[in-house]
Amino acid sequence: MELNLQRPLLFFDIESTGLNIASDSIIELSFVKILPGGEQRVKTWRVKPWDYERNCQRPINPSAQAVHGISDADLKDERTFGLIADEVVAWLQDSDLAGFNSAKFDLPMLAEEIERVRRWERRELPVNLHEMKMVDVQNIFHAMEPRTLKAAYMFYCGRDLENAHAAEADTLATYEVLKGQLDRYAGDPRIENDVEKLAKFSTKQRTVDYAGRLILNDKDEPTVSFGKHKGKTAREVYFTEPSYFAWIDNGDFTLDTKRQFALLKAQFEAEKKAAQQERRRASEPIPRTKGYTPFESLGGLFSQEDE
Repeated sequence: MELNLQRPLLFFDIESTGLNIASDSIIELSFVKILPGGEQRVKTWRVKPWDYERNCQRPINPSAQAVHGISDADLKDERTFGLIADEVVAWLQDSDLAGFNSAKFDLPMLAEEIERVRRWERRELPVNLHEMKMVDVQNIFHAMEPRTLKAAYMFYCGRDLENAHAAEADTLATYEVLKGQLDRYAGDPRIENDVEKLAKFSTKQRTVDYAGRLILNDKDEPTVSFGKHKGKTAREVYFTEPSYFAWIDNGDFTLDTKRQFALLKAQFEAEKKAAQQERRRASEPIPRTKGYTPFESLGGLFSQEDE
């Protein structure tokens, strides 16, 4: 069914340096504009992410790069958002907006970049995103196809879940749903009847702690995912600012997060202690044992034999 439009509908998607609206930046922005009558126009920009406060290119978080595959080097010759802002605004004007999960992330990120241009470049951009209608396709999907255990039980097992939200009934239903999934997707290489492979497929987050304050980068190194050290490995933070670990321990974080930081701290402290001991051993003179003869004193023996 074609869209019934009274004005253009602009579908858009963003790739970024990370997921923090306040401290990350757009690196790719794509617009698909559908005009009343069905005409389609497409425009995509690669963007050099710009840190206005430090006046330099903003680095990409390793966890974000692992998703979209765009590197810092890929963007060094691209224009900043400020240099494409007028083009972006021209595409936005007189349109409504649409996207997939865009209301929670893409729209706020786009608004943030526009505000940065206004604040740091002192330019008035003639656009107000709050006045535009926003169609989030993901919300329609979730509303029409609920992702609840009850819905999954009907979909995979073909039966209505009785006594839903009772712990035992829900647990048994979950077991039945997993078996139903294995039946439905038998032959699909992504789903195998193997717990290790099922766990890897179904657990998308590469987190160290459950709250996701520590994530694994592309080298499987625990990496801070928030705040001033975002994108730095825990090891790097420990050896440059060890007090940060005490701040975590005293801060408003989950006990699991504190425990994972504490375990890493213990590991790094043990490594540091071992390295110090190794350096001391390397600098200590070789001890003289009973019967030891200094090398210099052997010179006379050799000279006597030569005579």
